[in-house]
Amino acid sequence: MTLRRNPLELAGWLLAALAVAFAAALAVDQRVIEGAPAWLKPTKFAVSTSIYSFTLAWILRWLPEWPRLRRVAATTTAIVFVVEVALIAGQAARGTTSHFNTSSIGNAVVFSVMGVSILLQTIVAGAVAVALWRQPFADRAMGWALRLGMSIAVAGASIGGVMTQPTRAQLEAVRTTHVMPRSGAHAVGGVDGGPGLPGTGWSTQHGDLRVPHFVGLHAMQVLPLVALLLTRGRRQSGPRSSTHPGGSDDGLTTRAVVGASVSYAALTVILLAQALLGQSVVAPAGPVLVALSVWALGSATWAFVTGRRLAADPTFGAARHGVG
Repeated sequence: MTLRRNPLELAGWLLAALAVAFAAALAVDQRVIEGAPAWLKPTKFAVSTSIYSFTLAWILRWLPEWPRLRRVAATTTAIVFVVEVALIAGQAARGTTSHFNTSSIGNAVVFSVMGVSILLQTIVAGAVAVALWRQPFADRAMGWALRLGMSIAVAGASIGGVMTQPTRAQLEAVRTTHVMPRSGAHAVGGVDGGPGLPGTGWSTQHGDLRVPHFVGLHAMQVLPLVALLLTRGRRQSGPRSSTHPGGSDDGLTTRAVVGASVSYAALTVILLAQALLGQSVVAPAGPVLVALSVWALGSATWAFVTGRRLAADPTFGAARHGVG
């Protein structure tokens, strides 16, 4: 796909431009919606969807044997992201929320369209993950990074579906009032809109499902980056699969990538458990604190041992220093 024909890359540039425009609006529009600046959410979503678009466009280059899937995934994702960000920005301009807002027929329609669109995009992303598992890679390390990274990202995206479920308090209120102005929440053990971390807004008082959602989604960038860093200098740059020879088949590097993926997946699961238990990301306690401690110690030990093995590998050392 060329830039001229690739809707994902075009959408990525458009969303990046919108992020700049929304950031400008953030600076001049002082309105606050549920405790957060009105244009903060559109800015964050424009940035995140822009990054996702460029990343997925790059990932699809590793699937040369799946031209139809590449076209469908690129077109669907581009349309969904532009529509999603447009709806979020439109609601911000109106001075109301976009997510979980069912206070009127119009707001409910907006939220429903967003939900159906993202569900469709998540299904498409799942199809890309399946294709990556079926695609043979000459570069084994990158192959595993792409497969596991995309799979974790799809799982992280699916956490968004948990947020859309009505909370117990909302269900109890609708029995009395017979109306449901909100359906779903990202906070667990509290209400949305309370004190949060700067920039992200993640709750500092309650559980927040946005944390594992965010971490899981970014596996599709983090794990391939790990593979690129580990294999830098071993081969020529550029994506390779079974139809693109020249990829590294180094078992040690592949095991390092798989180990990093396991660690990343474990962290995502722990953060999800923490959110569901109603604990703030800044205040882990009890079993969650134990799990995070074990994860940190285990990951650090694995990284140290793997680093020493890689350093002792003459091929890896030669590649790093340009020898050979």
